Amino acid sequence: VIVLEPLNRWNHPDLFLTGIPQTYAICRAVNSPSCKIVNDIYHQQITEGNLIPNMDRAWSEIAAFHVGDNPGRKEPGTGEINYQVIFKHIHKRGYNGVLCMEHGKSIQGIEGEKALIKAYRKADNF
Repeated sequence: VIVLEPLNRWNHPDLFLTGIPQTYAICRAVNSPSCKIVNDIYHQQITEGNLIPNMDRAWSEIAAFHVGDNPGRKEPGTGEINYQVIFKHIHKRGYNGVLCMEHGKSIQGIEGEKALIKAYRKADNF
């Protein structure tokens, strides 16, 4: 399976893929179970917002999710994205695939590792 990942145009101004609707249209045109989307929630919050409705419109083509809060691309709970709501929605839709932690830590060292675990436990507590 090849996965296409749209990235935000502010950090990646010359990139062709910048949004879920565009990437969804490409996957539908290819019409193959081997061409899917990585929904990077961090990038989509910057580019499009409206995360759940946009996710639902492209659901049939999403193969994986990347997790990172915005601003700052740190662990859930450090920015404006309500990951508890996002994770609950993904779970209710029956998703059982890959959720990649694609972010830094807001706190360094062992305390940062503990904070990271706490953040994911909180986001997953729905």
